[in-house]
Amino acid sequence: MQQAELFDVLREGLWLALVVALPVLAVALVVGLAIGLFQALTSVQEMTLTFVPKLAAIVVAFWISMSYSGQLLVSFFNDQIIARIAGN
Repeated sequence: MQQAELFDVLREGLWLALVVALPVLAVALVVGLAIGLFQALTSVQEMTLTFVPKLAAIVVAFWISMSYSGQLLVSFFNDQIIARIAGN
C-alpha cells in the first residue's frame, strides 16, 4: 500500500466517523440548547434536568440512526479494509 492510498483510506474513515457521529451530536446540541434556554428563562438550576433529557434524546437518536450507521460502517469495511487486505 502506497502512502497516498493510506491517506485516502484514513481520510474516508475520518469522514465516515463524522457522518456516523453527526446525528447524535446534533441532537445533543439541540436538546442542550433547548434545556439551557428553559433553565435561563425559568431560573431552575437542577442538575438532573440537563442530564436525563439529553441522555434520553441521545439514546433515541442513536437507536434511529443505528441501521444507517451500521450499513455505512460495514460497506466501508468491506470496500476499503477487506479489499486492501485481500490485495484487490
